[in-house]
Amino acid sequence: MSDVARLDGVAAGYGNRVLWRDLDLTITPGEYLAVLGGNGTGKTTLLKLLLGALRPLAGQVAVFGESAKRGDRRVGYVPQHQAFDRDMPVRGIDLVGLGASGHRFGPRRMPKSVASRVAASISAVGAGDYATAPVGLLSGGEQQRLRIAGAIVDDPALILADEPLSSLDFSSQRQVADVLDGRRREVGSAVVVVTHDINPMLRHVDRVLYLAAGKWACGTPEEVLTSERLTALYGIEIDVVRVRDHVVIVGAPDELTGPHHHADEGGGH
Repeated sequence: MSDVARLDGVAAGYGNRVLWRDLDLTITPGEYLAVLGGNGTGKTTLLKLLLGALRPLAGQVAVFGESAKRGDRRVGYVPQHQAFDRDMPVRGIDLVGLGASGHRFGPRRMPKSVASRVAASISAVGAGDYATAPVGLLSGGEQQRLRIAGAIVDDPALILADEPLSSLDFSSQRQVADVLDGRRREVGSAVVVVTHDINPMLRHVDRVLYLAAGKWACGTPEEVLTSERLTALYGIEIDVVRVRDHVVIVGAPDELTGPHHHADEGGGH
């Protein structure tokens, strides 16, 4: 079985600023990978490398056996949440249609083959009740569900999601995490999710890539999310506490797994 993506000896950063280096990572079909770390540690940067929107400072980034490139329709992308203008006339269904081949803003009628895929992806994220409403009038959580629907409409082999659970309550977060898990189980998509809170998706995650202090650790949640491993990564005392099915990380410079956390380096720096 071919790898979906592979990073060999990769260093990433901007100009003279190196965020992390020597990253070796293989992403396989059907894998659910969570990328964790504090603000500015390079989580969004990793997605940019896989999207072909950024070149590594060192090493090689391959997606489907080729150098990562922009516009690969085998890759579905959920960007960080940004609210739409309230006066924007585009409907939710049109937003999702952007993710389908051959459809752009403008025409109100889609080919039946496209419309069926759009309807299925909208249903998968539970957005059917408001899909025909102008996106500018929807809540942040509703908009985010529609973005996810647009990312999965073509059944991509690789789904990259940058803080897809933002603006959602915990119940909705779990539903979205379940949707992403369903895609990898049903069509074998690999899923890479940047998140500050792993708890809603913890039961699905195969591996965790944790970025901190210019270093990284990768393995199963049980291997990486331990006091010993994160203490070694940060170089300061870190406590990992498990409360029922939740993980709480205490002592990190930008602590994770809470609703108060902000987005990563979405501006690119």
